[in-house]
Formats: sequence, C-alpha cells, structure tokens
Amino acid sequence: QLQASGGGLVQAGGSLRLSCAYSGRAFNLRPMGWFRQAPGKEREFVTAIWWNTRSGRTTYYADFVEGRFTISRDNAKKTVYLQMNSLKPEDTAVYYCAAGTPFYNAQDLGRVREYESWGQGTQVTVSS
Repeated sequence: QLQASGGGLVQAGGSLRLSCAYSGRAFNLRPMGWFRQAPGKEREFVTAIWWNTRSGRTTYYADFVEGRFTISRDNAKKTVYLQMNSLKPEDTAVYYCAAGTPFYNAQDLGRVREYESWGQGTQVTVSS
C-alpha cells in the first residue's frame, strides 16, 4: 500500500526529496511517518505529520534533524514527502515511509508500533 521513491547517492551538503504514495483508504485521516535504518542499527524515527484538531496540520521531528528536513503531504495525491537538505554522511540509511491508523495516539507517533503499513524502503547514501 506504500511505495517510496526518490532515494539515491548525494554528496554531503546536498539535497534529496523522497516521495511515498499510499494506495489504501482514508489517507487524510492517517498520520504519516518516515523512519530510517542504517546497517547494524535499529529502525529510528525521523518525522511524522498528522492532523490536530486544535493546531491543524502538525509535524514532529527527531532531534537529529536539526531543521534540515521537511515533511509534507498532499492528501489529494495521497502522497507524503520528505525534503532533506544539508545531508550528512550519518544520514545514510534506508528510509521507510509508514502509515498509521485513523485511531492513533499522537504521543506515540515516534514509535514503530504506532504504524500499520510500511513501504519497501528507499536507499539514501551520502558521501563525504
């Protein structure tokens, strides 16, 4: 149900834009997240985007992002994006997009278990 694309090889300081197309139902009701997994490491949270009844569209980023990445979504296209700028060699990993359920707990969106569907992953390699 999720198809990620946009990965590749880039030099340090460069940019990449990842896309993830969702083919299931109720996309606009689901939180969407990006995770990454480097060789020999556990899958880690990168960012998530969801709808908050008070603040509207809401995003949350892991500390290591440091303002370099931006998550966005186009509900009409059922697609979520991850714009990555100022890439570092330590950003090298397989990046996975994930879709949560409509009955999510926003406080848990940094956890792998909060997501029910996962894309196949796209490799991002940043050379020094």
